[in-house]
Amino acid sequence: MIYISTGGFKDKTSTEVIEKLIENKIFAIELSGGKYESNLINNLKEFKTAFKEITLQVHNYFPPPQHPFVFNLGSLNKDISSLSFEHAKKSIALASILGSKYYSFHAGFLIDPSVKELGKRIKQKEIYKRKDSKEVFIKNVNQLALFAKENNVKLLIENNVLSKNNYESFKQNILLMTDTIESFEIMNEVNKDVKMLVDVAHLKVSSKSLNFDPILFLKKLDPWIFGYHLSDNNGEKDSNDSMTEKSWFWPYLKKGLDYYTIEVYKSNLDLLKDQKALTKRMLAESFI
Repeated sequence: MIYISTGGFKDKTSTEVIEKLIENKIFAIELSGGKYESNLINNLKEFKTAFKEITLQVHNYFPPPQHPFVFNLGSLNKDISSLSFEHAKKSIALASILGSKYYSFHAGFLIDPSVKELGKRIKQKEIYKRKDSKEVFIKNVNQLALFAKENNVKLLIENNVLSKNNYESFKQNILLMTDTIESFEIMNEVNKDVKMLVDVAHLKVSSKSLNFDPILFLKKLDPWIFGYHLSDNNGEKDSNDSMTEKSWFWPYLKKGLDYYTIEVYKSNLDLLKDQKALTKRMLAESFI
């Protein structure tokens, strides 16, 4: 199934976005970020009751908390780690309530950026030891995997994006699961029920920053790939641009999966529907 992400509608509540998508006959929706709503879960239940054809998937920082924080399952800050863990449990529980098959989330960070720094150049701050942050991340994921299984939800880890600016600023990789080697190592250490959601736009940027082959990444991690986030960019930052027939990743995507999300951050719904049609056409074609 091909989903449309709500992540590009930052000036609206999730309820407003879903209403707009349904008006445009878009019923496969990935819930991502947005503004806090006190009655959000009841609204989502009502959508599910009123529209039998609607399918919702829960992603990362959803449902948005009343008091914003940076979700980081690899944090060595006990407060942030605890907040992140409890948020993930709430997301898994919500996915179960909505009948969603997956809960997908970003791999951890070696720093704790502020909310305002996300997607931008991050200021210099304490960097955790990679070994320590990786251990905390794997421990958290494995505990969440047990909770997810109890709720009939499958966990998908999303590869992180290391922009050119942040790599030049920190002089090192401050994120987990950006490259092939570490992603492979972590997927071999987490619970066997945990799989991957590969963001091809993240992969394009990280591979350029760290100088590795993104195609080899897709081949090496193939056994764990259960879904994709789809958008494009200039290779320097994750700008969530539109895709074209010439976008680099089409020949290397796995076909027949039930989770492909258009993560193009445009509020033009006709454009998003065109992007969905393009994805459907490209997935149907035979690639050599």
